Amino acid sequence: MPIEMPPRAASTNLDAHEGGRHDHDPASAVRTACRRGPLMWSERQARWRNRSRELAAAGKRLQERTETRFPVITHATERMVGVNIFDSATRLAAQCFLTAVPLLFVVASFAPEAVRDQLVASVRTMFGLTGQANDQLTDVFDGSGEDDIRNAVGAVGAVVVLLSATAVSRAMQRLCRRAWEIPRTGTRIAIWRWFAWIGAWMVLLIFQGPVRDGFGVGLWLGIPLTLLLQTAAWWWSQHLLLGGVIRWPPLLPGALITAAAVTALSLGARVYMPIALNRSLATYGSTGSVFVLLSWLIVLCVAVAVGITLGAALAQEPYLTRRLGSPLPTRQRPEQS
Repeated sequence: MPIEMPPRAASTNLDAHEGGRHDHDPASAVRTACRRGPLMWSERQARWRNRSRELAAAGKRLQERTETRFPVITHATERMVGVNIFDSATRLAAQCFLTAVPLLFVVASFAPEAVRDQLVASVRTMFGLTGQANDQLTDVFDGSGEDDIRNAVGAVGAVVVLLSATAVSRAMQRLCRRAWEIPRTGTRIAIWRWFAWIGAWMVLLIFQGPVRDGFGVGLWLGIPLTLLLQTAAWWWSQHLLLGGVIRWPPLLPGALITAAAVTALSLGARVYMPIALNRSLATYGSTGSVFVLLSWLIVLCVAVAVGITLGAALAQEPYLTRRLGSPLPTRQRPEQS
């Protein structure tokens, strides 16, 4: 009697074997990747969006904590944006180049020979001029064209050049007003202040060389003297151009910051300017030196604008306001009905 065998169950090994065959099938792998690809890409997009939101939230929390702990940073940034630092500095540099530099040549042509020689020595010391740049400076102020300049300019022309140079004073006055948030009607117009400021800086420029060299002692004395002189000059400049609206003590932080920036730039100019001027003169002639000088004036005016604005913002912070007697900033002033 034949023995009946039980029906054979489906072999799991066969399924596994068949599944293995499907896994090794290239077409099946491509179909599986195509089905899973969009899902994986959407997961990546969602992950990136979540991470971006987390970073944005973290940045917002960091900004809020910074504003809470260090409000001076926010106030100083807002003040610089209100002053429009780069626009004001560019205008100031353009006025210096177009009006103050011609005045320098006119003053040198009418001044005595000793004053002219001292002016040349100061400019040479300030910029550390050597080579072709030094030769060009000597040729410009050697006095050979003094009579020609006098005849061409004359007394009336010299007065016109002086009046035009007051544009620098007016530009600096607008910068100080914006830095201290003083309205146009907040100061009285006194024309003599513009001429006094121009004249004082001309005298300062003439004696800048001996001060920079420490009166022959060296830079170890010249740098502190330059810093002290620049501090006094910018302290007095703000008080003069603002017409005494702001008392002396609140103006000191801006004077210190501006003096430090100008002194640092003057030290850097002794290294950079000779190389840049000689290279531009050799490549482009006299036109190249114009662009180098204008670029340096823009950098210098940016430093001045930042120093005065930052000093005003710091002086109006609560800690310094109580000690210096600074006026309240606009955000804390009572609204006028």
